[in-house]
Amino acid sequence: MKNIILLILALAVSALHAAGVNTLRVPEGGLQPQIATDTAGTVHLLYFKGEPNNGDLFYVKSTDGETFSAPLKVNSNAGSAVATGNIRGAHIALGKNGRVHVAWMGSGKAPKGPQNAMPMQYTRLNDTGNAFEPERNVLQFAYGLDGGGSIAADATGNVYVFWHADAGAKGEINRQVWIAKSTDDGKTFAREVPAFKQPTGACGCCGMRAYANAKGELFVIYRSASGAAKMPDMRDMFLLTSKDKGASFSGVNLHPWKVNMCVMSTASFSENAGGVLAAWETQSQVFFTKLSPAGQPGTPVAAPGAGKRKHPSLAVNKSGETLMVWTDGMGWQKGGAVEWQLFDASGKPSGDKGRADGVPPNSLVGAFAKADGSFVVVY
Repeated sequence: MKNIILLILALAVSALHAAGVNTLRVPEGGLQPQIATDTAGTVHLLYFKGEPNNGDLFYVKSTDGETFSAPLKVNSNAGSAVATGNIRGAHIALGKNGRVHVAWMGSGKAPKGPQNAMPMQYTRLNDTGNAFEPERNVLQFAYGLDGGGSIAADATGNVYVFWHADAGAKGEINRQVWIAKSTDDGKTFAREVPAFKQPTGACGCCGMRAYANAKGELFVIYRSASGAAKMPDMRDMFLLTSKDKGASFSGVNLHPWKVNMCVMSTASFSENAGGVLAAWETQSQVFFTKLSPAGQPGTPVAAPGAGKRKHPSLAVNKSGETLMVWTDGMGWQKGGAVEWQLFDASGKPSGDKGRADGVPPNSLVGAFAKADGSFVVVY
């Protein structure tokens, strides 16, 4: 009888701590939600509105994960953001004292950069937090931007903007990942340099993701490109890690994929007290893994089931549970569904897979954890 009572209590405690999952549409019918949560639990949400080729960016925040502030426009040049093909859009990062930093690939309406090329735009919230500063192009010479870029920031005032480009060398196998760094909280940026000198190439129309963890270590995930010069047939997911504030990076092949087309993929990171997790797509399936303290990936964990899966995103709560969300059935100029799966602290699926239809064309999905341990899927 005692064992039965203990079992009932254990099940009750388990049910009490099981994370719920709710859904939220992007404010104002926007696209491509990008989410960051600060140490106080405030949710910072960035989204796109307008024509995919030339739209605008907006920012809202929430202290309860349910009600959001009035939107602030991010870009000062109207129509200077882009969301074409689910990639190339804006990314958000939180830096020193929680300041919001944003970077994105400029549209055809943005002021051009070197060689009359698309710029890599950057802005940040002003000192009072009530408006964004006019955006600046941090791309000085590494032109050839296509798949967009990403941004990371740490608590000590370092801000990093990344993108991949061939800088005139022509061809995906000659593309490199470039880094422009600020050491003064985004006031100024040094001229960009290659982040990694090993010739991995980069999938031209594939997105990338950068992240700085609580220790200030840097992680970048992107799709490499190797093989034939005109159409590379190896497009593996590659992870870069820096322990010295972006001065140098080590690299590891996360997941090989032999395919001779541009797959237009995206990736994501998340973090809790247990460490950093990375998520990506390979062969119409989505995966995530936990990175070791040395930045080495563990065994990839696949989402249960199958489908036409793309654009994974992660959220982790204080109990160590992970929610992975992704799109299903989406393609060029085609909408689809959002799906999600909860994983327990050991990385095993917990509960049934969720699904909601209605992800618009050119959009993405995201998620965040609330203070009570529950999750919100944003699409």
